[in-house]
Amino acid sequence: MISAITHHFSDNLYAKETHIPAGQALMQHKHKFSHLSIVAQGTVEVTVDDETKVYMAPACIEVEKGKNHRVFALTDAIWYCVHSIPEKDVSKIDEVLIRINSPEEEV
Repeated sequence: MISAITHHFSDNLYAKETHIPAGQALMQHKHKFSHLSIVAQGTVEVTVDDETKVYMAPACIEVEKGKNHRVFALTDAIWYCVHSIPEKDVSKIDEVLIRINSPEEEV
């Protein structure tokens, strides 16, 4: 289980800070826009589509829009997703960012 999520906002900029305990994963998903992800602490295994790489903090990674990605914490980790969006309502962030697959993509 994710231990803590903190939301950070600036002018048209959003950063989601997630503390991931060792052995836990962030659910695989896609975004509507490319974004940066930052490993601020720890070591993580990142799978983008079918390619898996290990990153040790500090590291900055670009995740392209429409790419399935998953983060698995090999050690306790702090992970940031940084997006350029004007939305500041936490209840609407995922609606703005997360891409839902069309029925054709589910096949």
